[in-house]
Amino acid sequence: MMQIRPFSVEDQSAVVELWNREATKYDYKPFTEQEFQDTFIDHPYFDLHCMWVGCNEKGIVGFAAGCSGDDLPLGDVAGYITSVIIDADVASLELYDAFLLLLEERFQQLGKKQADVLFFNPVKLKWSIPSAPQHEHNNAPGISKDQPLFEALIARGYEDRATQCGMYLKLGNFIIPEDILGKEAKANSKGYYVELYSPALHNGLETTLAALQNPQWEKDVVTYVKDGAPLVMAVYDNEVVGFAGPIILEPNGRAFFCGIGVHPEHEGHGLGSVLFFRMVEAFQNVDCQYISLFTGSNNPALRIYQKAGFNIEKQFSILRREL
Repeated sequence: MMQIRPFSVEDQSAVVELWNREATKYDYKPFTEQEFQDTFIDHPYFDLHCMWVGCNEKGIVGFAAGCSGDDLPLGDVAGYITSVIIDADVASLELYDAFLLLLEERFQQLGKKQADVLFFNPVKLKWSIPSAPQHEHNNAPGISKDQPLFEALIARGYEDRATQCGMYLKLGNFIIPEDILGKEAKANSKGYYVELYSPALHNGLETTLAALQNPQWEKDVVTYVKDGAPLVMAVYDNEVVGFAGPIILEPNGRAFFCGIGVHPEHEGHGLGSVLFFRMVEAFQNVDCQYISLFTGSNNPALRIYQKAGFNIEKQFSILRREL
């Protein structure tokens, strides 16, 4: 019989051992104790009343965590479920349900109206690329359907609202396809060019970022550029009308970028796909080993990624329950 109680710092070693035994079955990266502390306990949105452990005569056999924050996306109405892991020898729908109930009750105490499994969750759980376990993605955007937690969420009345595809491309042999080069030539004939950003030559980066209405891009892209990170740009008369990047090589060999966007007034010229392929080429040129990303299963960009050679490695569900 498992008994559930609040998490305490003394549980950390046992929870890490449980995580590394059970969560890794579903491609989550294992934790060191320091990594666990950095991810959960020292996180700005850590809530001691939203972490639980399950115990029996063997010790800790269950762990659940969630978080919330009024300043998060949807934060005024949503609490976020981060993870529920139970030892396979004792796991049951009833035990998953008991953990979920405790997380939901905490959200309700805080005035939240819904519980979400969503990529807006600020707690980032790394996962290994199944076809290349030495490589990783920096965040699981939802719950993979192979987890027992998925079945428990559906049984509890959560709506499976969308599917996010985790995608992967190994770099080293990437070549821009001829039809993309043709699309770029056509754009060139209209006065559009895709090249690396130079503050001395190009104007209007901030204007285009503002037009894309993504505050995070407005902040992060400008900061990275000021710090010297390369940025792939679409330009028209030396005015920036689109971007892809920045081009950043992470210590583990992964390519990092904020996003891709084209000014609304300059859409319809194939710039988005050209920017993407030139960005992938730029990552290869700075010796990135791989690119990983996630996108919605119904996003038209999925076809562009697959054309570039990306494979779908894992699918994650986005779920919600009204409280």
